[in-house]
Amino acid sequence: MDNKNIEEIVKKVLESMTGGSVPARGAASQAIPKTARVAKLVEKGRFELQEYPLPEVGDGDILVKVEGCGVCGTDAHEFKNDPFGLIPVVLGHEGTGEIVRMGKDVKKDSAGKDLHLGDKVVTCMIFKDNPDITMFDLNKQNVGGADVYGLLPDDDVHFNGWFADYILIRKGSTVFNVSDLDLKSRVLIEPCAVLVHAVERAKTTGILRFNSRVAVQGCGPIGLICIAVLRTMGIENITAVDGEPKRLEFAKRMGASKTVNFKDYKGIEALAGAVEASFGGHLADFAFQCTGSPVAHANIYKFIRNGGGLCELGFFINGGDATINPHFDICAKEITTVGSWVYTLRDYATTFDFLKRAKGIGLPMDDLITHSFPLEQINEALKTNLSMQGLKIAVINK
Repeated sequence: MDNKNIEEIVKKVLESMTGGSVPARGAASQAIPKTARVAKLVEKGRFELQEYPLPEVGDGDILVKVEGCGVCGTDAHEFKNDPFGLIPVVLGHEGTGEIVRMGKDVKKDSAGKDLHLGDKVVTCMIFKDNPDITMFDLNKQNVGGADVYGLLPDDDVHFNGWFADYILIRKGSTVFNVSDLDLKSRVLIEPCAVLVHAVERAKTTGILRFNSRVAVQGCGPIGLICIAVLRTMGIENITAVDGEPKRLEFAKRMGASKTVNFKDYKGIEALAGAVEASFGGHLADFAFQCTGSPVAHANIYKFIRNGGGLCELGFFINGGDATINPHFDICAKEITTVGSWVYTLRDYATTFDFLKRAKGIGLPMDDLITHSFPLEQINEALKTNLSMQGLKIAVINK
């Protein structure tokens, strides 16, 4: 009996013992418990830690030990108001972790990169056999119509979100091997992909260039990452607009050349004049609106020059109607406007390179994560997010 035959016999024995999940060659096998915890949102404003048996790993599935997950504004909306009607639900979609068990059919990630036990991964979306969404489709369709881990109704699997000890990535899901990124970078991938997509949408107007004067309104995590993406592209003339001095200070660290505190000005004309002054007497060539405020959306047009461009990405959910004057704000100025919502799969993959580039030029991406909490303190983590005490809040498993 040769070595090849011995390997085949060992493989079959392992498959029969593990239900088809076979340790990758050369990878150290982890001790996996029989049960683990999820943080389930059981009612508005309250998560409860619940323990369940870890699910069986099918031939196309991956079991991941969660290392960390960012708290998104979507999580906060669901925590506070349940606008999506998901309760009871295990939230968390900005997560990352380590592969500890994988089905025998799992060989590569969604970009064709090899997968092994011990690799660090993130997920993007779960698709529903939609031929219009493919890995290398640039802007045919975003992923808004797909499912996402962390926004799935609870079922008999339970491990459906990243606010947990483990998550089961099911066959047919997108998954990316990001072992070359550190934990904080991996936690930031999902929100950064939102901005990579927004800037790609902005570039389709043909207006956004290296020497463009760019206004970014709203300096929460989304606006700050927007500035970072622009800066990595080589755009240097950036004015950040917000009402909080600490956020404006961070905007400068991310690459903004000037800042404007809207609280220092009475009325939109005075505010627009301050933005114009920040560009040396010129209005912006392009603007990014990164808040969910209808008033902010109405104001942004006044910051933009005739023939300029606008990317609106602040309204991930319905924030209400905005009042504008189509003649003065759009037609007479011939402003080109694009909307942006989530991302495409290509944007997701591009984000990995963006994060490396941002750190390479010294942008303080890690400092975006201002607060981290263990899973046991997830209620406090969500309340911290809602109170706007910091920038990016994360749940980190020890």
